[in-house]
Amino acid sequence: MTTLPKTENILLEEDNGWLTIWFNRPDNRNALSKELTTELKAVLNAVRDDRAIRGITLRGKGGVFCAGGDLKGFKNNYQGGGQSAEDIAASSRQGGEMFDLVNEMPQVVLILVEGAAMAGGLGMVCTADIVAVTKDAKFAMTETAIGLPPAQIAPFVAQRLGLRIARRLMITASRFDGEEAGRLGLADYVVDDAAGLDQIQADVQKSVMRCAPKANAITKAIVLATRHLDRDGQLDFAAQGFAECMLSDEGREGVASFIEKRKPIWAEK
Repeated sequence: MTTLPKTENILLEEDNGWLTIWFNRPDNRNALSKELTTELKAVLNAVRDDRAIRGITLRGKGGVFCAGGDLKGFKNNYQGGGQSAEDIAASSRQGGEMFDLVNEMPQVVLILVEGAAMAGGLGMVCTADIVAVTKDAKFAMTETAIGLPPAQIAPFVAQRLGLRIARRLMITASRFDGEEAGRLGLADYVVDDAAGLDQIQADVQKSVMRCAPKANAITKAIVLATRHLDRDGQLDFAAQGFAECMLSDEGREGVASFIEKRKPIWAEK
């Protein structure tokens, strides 16, 4: 098992192959400060290649998921810190790379939302494989209302919601609740309260544990590769992934378990 880094702005809970990451700065509504995002990236990079970690949940402490970017940090560091446009662009790019990291984690990523998921917080939600929200959760891409573009989250919002809905939400800064998030397709599950989110996590975890970790990782890579490969490239990439799994210990165990009418070893926990 990977040794997890020490953190101050996020809390880590590992249980039977599942890592829950809690954003733990309720004093600033779990905003994506430099300190929080640095710790998040360190943890995700630490477990990225650890197939003993089968899934990752992102949640927020204090009854709020994430208020988005750290606006006080923007004002002090960007607008009042003497940074050039090139410096700010480089920092923005690093933020985009963080969203890429979450989006492309080999493990299953579940995001559970209560309270607010605003701006970059909503963008983070769109990087998940599976999303559950409470009915009264609040969402908006508020950037354009304060004179900024939702620059690095735009591709992920379009990825999850489609271009038509993403454009409307971004250029109107529209606010909506958890029930509307379900209708829009942002949320896979809409529940009454935090206890409902706990139950979704338990159900998802049970389902994921039936699936082989390497097969899940390669499946995610194949799906995400469709964004940038032409059809020939997709055929080759998928074929290579299939062959790699077929000849792996995991693939051999999976086929044998089916023929022998038993559970594969990864599903025995």
